[in-house]
Amino acid sequence: MADRRRTPTLAKLREAEGTHERLRAALTEAGIMLPSLRVDLASCADRSLRGPLLELGGCNLATAEKLAEALGEKPR
Repeated sequence: MADRRRTPTLAKLREAEGTHERLRAALTEAGIMLPSLRVDLASCADRSLRGPLLELGGCNLATAEKLAEALGEKPR
């Protein structure tokens, strides 16, 4: 019975890790590093959420400008 409960959590964690890796790679390709980017482990186990969360964390202004530019916003 414990295996049945763990399986959805493990699947959520694997999905979150895969998405985390793809996002990290895309950001790296754009020259952007978010040092606090990580999977929120608690959200993988929380059944009340619609899915796992990624924590993007804080970044300095230069990184925020790069991120805005990568998303299509022109620099000021």
